[in-house]
Amino acid sequence: MNYQLPAELDQRIQSQLALGIYKSPAEVLNDALDALDQRNEDLASIQRGIEDEQAGRVIPLQQFDQQIRAEFGFMPHE
Repeated sequence: MNYQLPAELDQRIQSQLALGIYKSPAEVLNDALDALDQRNEDLASIQRGIEDEQAGRVIPLQQFDQQIRAEFGFMPHE
């Protein structure tokens, strides 16, 4: 499958290739799409956190800290 990329985008891909990290334009695009997927996952996680907070599904930080310390055997915070 071939695509005609805008000149500005092609130039950005060529700049990445010039760094010597990537061997092909496909590698550059694959890495960029992986980063985009990760960003979308991060944004979805943030949205779930906002929804949890709005719905009251949160606990105070001090309570969370105590639970984690107890669960993993860390010294209590003084």
